[in-house]
Amino acid sequence: MKQLNKVEITVETQYLKNQIPDKDKYVFAYKISVHNNGQHAVQLINRYWLITDGNGKKTEVEGPGVIGLQPHILPGDFFRYTSGAVLDTPVGTMQGYYEMQQENGARFEAVINVFSLAVPNVVN
Repeated sequence: MKQLNKVEITVETQYLKNQIPDKDKYVFAYKISVHNNGQHAVQLINRYWLITDGNGKKTEVEGPGVIGLQPHILPGDFFRYTSGAVLDTPVGTMQGYYEMQQENGARFEAVINVFSLAVPNVVN
C-alpha cells in the first residue's frame, strides 16, 4: 500500500515508574497524534506495531483501530490518544504503521517511525 495522503504522526513517550506490575517489568506510556494534513477526510482502520526490547525480543501487535476506536479525521484536524507498552528491559523501541482509508475507499499506510522507550538516565 502506498501512502496517498498527507498524514503526520507524532509520538511522545513517558516512563511510568509508579505503574510497575512487578519488579522485572518496565511500563511506558505513549501519546500519539495523527494529523490529517491532506485535503480529504481519512479513517484509521487498523494498526501494526513492532515492539523490540533491549534484549532484541520482538513482539508484533496488530488489529482494528486504536484504543477500541476507528476514528475519522477531517482535513486539517487531528486525533490524539494515549496507550502503553510493558517491556522486560529498561530500554526498547516501537515502530509500525496505521492502515488508513480515504473517503473514496482507497487505503494507504501511515508510517510510524521508530521511537525509543527508555527509563530516564539509563541511556546517555
